[in-house]
Amino acid sequence: MQEIWQLDGRRTRSVSAENPTGEPGGGGRAISGTGAFAAAGLGRGWKVSPSIDLPPGETATLADISGPGVIRHLWLTTDRALLRDFTLQMYWDDAPEPAVAVPLGDFFCNGWDHLALINSAMVVVAPAGGLNSYWPMPFHTRALITLHNGAERTAPVYYQITYLEEELPGAAGYLHARWRCSDPLGTPAEHPIVEIDGGPGRYAGTYLAVQPRAAGWWGEGELKFYLDDDTEFPTLCGTGTEDYFGGAWNFDLDGAYRPYSTPYLGMPQVLPPHRIYEPHQRFGMYRWHIPDPVCFEYGLRATVQALGWREDGHYLPLDQAYVASTALWYHLLP
Repeated sequence: MQEIWQLDGRRTRSVSAENPTGEPGGGGRAISGTGAFAAAGLGRGWKVSPSIDLPPGETATLADISGPGVIRHLWLTTDRALLRDFTLQMYWDDAPEPAVAVPLGDFFCNGWDHLALINSAMVVVAPAGGLNSYWPMPFHTRALITLHNGAERTAPVYYQITYLEEELPGAAGYLHARWRCSDPLGTPAEHPIVEIDGGPGRYAGTYLAVQPRAAGWWGEGELKFYLDDDTEFPTLCGTGTEDYFGGAWNFDLDGAYRPYSTPYLGMPQVLPPHRIYEPHQRFGMYRWHIPDPVCFEYGLRATVQALGWREDGHYLPLDQAYVASTALWYHLLP
């Protein structure tokens, strides 16, 4: 909204199965592909190559782009049952290790085996499995995006990655994302979301998938951010898990959990719905620190506790809980 009216010379490019290189005039040229049979009799330019088939155990290059530029939108869809079996990786400027390495579902706030529709500023999941990312992804010389199929069967992958060719300021940060899983959480009942060495950077978002495995309320645990020189005690300390995700009072309204999805925070998934305080219920929550980034100069560590209640009013550490987190941040290093 703030820049759409600026006619500043930036050029739009897009990579898809119909234009694998993103080059000008390079779309719709395929003469073979997954749509070739359907397009028989129509000819070239009529949706001959709308997707790829990704066999089990193989990795596909979705985009290999020369910079400078900024990826502005990533759309993808595949077999909804396999979202946790795919791994999304992104490399910036020929770095040897990926800056983004996350299960596909968790990157799009879908860490469970039932589709959750998301209506947020940075991630949108639309019926019936359209995965959209609006995280801006700047790169100076090269962007390499891959998708690995860890499932046991071939799956179709439809995708489109739209970017702008544009110059970047020297202080542009690279998008990073990391996934971590504690299953079970163990003792102490505290899940390490991320540790970041070096800087400067800005922590930008959290997605959390939780199964408490204990009856009763499960979200008394605090989220803590240890910045720069923090050691034993953090600079940022929340008041409870539901509070961090913008809710309150156990997400309990009239005796039921109430899912919600807003531009910057939400709990869009409760499985099974319409129940409350059951040990094997599963939850998906996100918070995007876009208006309120967590800035650090040379390091950050983030954790979340898993706490319920004992009958005597004391906290109950949930050491058998399942907790999986996806952390997103921007970092000066690729």
